Amino acid sequence: MDKRKMLMSELMDLFNEIVWLNKPELENTLKGYKLNEVELIEHIAKIPNANVTKLAAASYMTRGAISKLTKKLMDRGLIESYQTSDNKKEIYFKLTDTGNEINNAHEELHELWLERDKEVFTDMKKEEFDTIFRFIGRYRQHLKNITR
Repeated sequence: MDKRKMLMSELMDLFNEIVWLNKPELENTLKGYKLNEVELIEHIAKIPNANVTKLAAASYMTRGAISKLTKKLMDRGLIESYQTSDNKKEIYFKLTDTGNEINNAHEELHELWLERDKEVFTDMKKEEFDTIFRFIGRYRQHLKNITR
């Protein structure tokens, strides 16, 4: 098998293993919430003045899908919309207290998983990290160039 295929296969297997291992804990901790809801909550927490366009780009979803999902999250009391005084046209989103609780629980899970997996990273040298980050950066840029 050519090295490109091997690398892609290994990356996909690694991703699937991580998802498989984390999924039960995620589902147990965040019962009643779908992964795309939790991820959108995370994006709203991290993106300043999160609007439909920014959220669609960050989530790799259409603006229509984000509109439906934000409405659902507003109906559930997890997020609320707002406008700024200098731009009455644009609608932005922020987390409610309940949305912040969901986001905090999600962040705590990520911290637990980092702690669980820390032995993998303990002996990694800076050069190894740099190589992986360069590869990921090149690959992501390649994919962005395809979608433009």
